[in-house]
Amino acid sequence: MNPARKRVVRLIVALSAAVVLASALIYTSFSAASPAISPSQLVRRAQPGRSYQLTGTVVSGSVHRQAGVLDFSVEDRAGGTKVPVSYTGTVPDPFREGREIIVTVQKRGARYIGERDSLITKCPSKYKTAPAGEKQNY
Repeated sequence: MNPARKRVVRLIVALSAAVVLASALIYTSFSAASPAISPSQLVRRAQPGRSYQLTGTVVSGSVHRQAGVLDFSVEDRAGGTKVPVSYTGTVPDPFREGREIIVTVQKRGARYIGERDSLITKCPSKYKTAPAGEKQNY
């Protein structure tokens, strides 16, 4: 076989393999993603035994700790629908009422059980635009 033709065949095979691998990587990345849903969305579509990533704000006055279980409620950012959550596991230091969180939950009866060590506290809103006239320090 001609050496120039060998190079062309090798190039086509290498490029084809690269395209197949890149496609597999992209497919895996997008199929593994599970977007976090709000309490109002969770109430509408939750199925027992299936896991969901719940995001929202911890309701004021709802946090209670008893025998290693953290019970709290999560509501939509704008208020409204509230979901009761029972969670065991590591609790991040910034966790508190009024803070935005993400937790993986499963529906069991009327409650949602948090997956152990899945609680994440979102960063406080220090990146939001300051009200007019307020000085920002960088």
